[in-house]
Amino acid sequence: MRIVIAGSSGYLGTALMQALEGHDIVRLVRRRPDEENEILWDPYREALDPQILDGADAVVNLCGASIGGQRWNAAYKQRLRTSRVIPTTVLAKAVAQAGVPALINGSAMGWYGDRADLEVDETYPAAADFLGQLCLAWEQAAAPAAEAGARVAYLRTGHVLGPGSVLIARLKPAWKFGLGGRFGSGRQYMSWMSLRDWTAAAKLVIEGDTAGPVNMVGPNAVRNKDFAKALGAAVHRPAIWPIPGWAVKIVAGEAAVEMLRGANIKPRKLEAMGYEFQDETVFEALRTALR
Repeated sequence: MRIVIAGSSGYLGTALMQALEGHDIVRLVRRRPDEENEILWDPYREALDPQILDGADAVVNLCGASIGGQRWNAAYKQRLRTSRVIPTTVLAKAVAQAGVPALINGSAMGWYGDRADLEVDETYPAAADFLGQLCLAWEQAAAPAAEAGARVAYLRTGHVLGPGSVLIARLKPAWKFGLGGRFGSGRQYMSWMSLRDWTAAAKLVIEGDTAGPVNMVGPNAVRNKDFAKALGAAVHRPAIWPIPGWAVKIVAGEAAVEMLRGANIKPRKLEAMGYEFQDETVFEALRTALR
């Protein structure tokens, strides 16, 4: 397949590039191209020439500023939205004009918001909070491609656990010193997925015929307190120090919602596709990530 990828330099994009080895890959980059397969684009200044997508079988869009990049002030919340909606809109219009058969677009588990103990799947509506509405706008920005007849899939990604992942990098030092523990009550669900499962599942979506939202999470979401214990076991340390919710909010601000709330998200689409998970438990994923 000829696959055009935007956002290939990020954590997930880099791993996906390796998983797609053997395909003809074209990278859209915002710096001076220094490889034959790289093409310069700037979605914030101009439309993408649809001729760039000639012959492409799929476009993959993983653009977006990090949710945990910094505290969420008004300016950063606008950056979170802009960095997702604008590139998606530009790519979707180019896909429509060039007649590309498929657009595989990023999205996130933030779509579901805080659902307490309720099991949710791809059929549930977007939450009314900031992240839910951000994901809604993100997915809606791909409408031009869908209206033109392209297959559009949305990768609603949970916490990805792999070597060098942001979440593990931030938590590992405290856990290594035996200072880890649950966040807040610890009862909130964390939907996670190992990096190798994420890349394999994304490859399956790209090469297949699935459309619509796809929950990119593992089969067994865990409560935060159980995640804390699993990470402690993976680094051979206890995880007995609870971190009060107010302390998390002081450090992370509004971004703390990622750790203090959650949903028990089920990967129904992946299961229907027959995907077989390599890491079915969070301990397996953490052990692989820290190996």
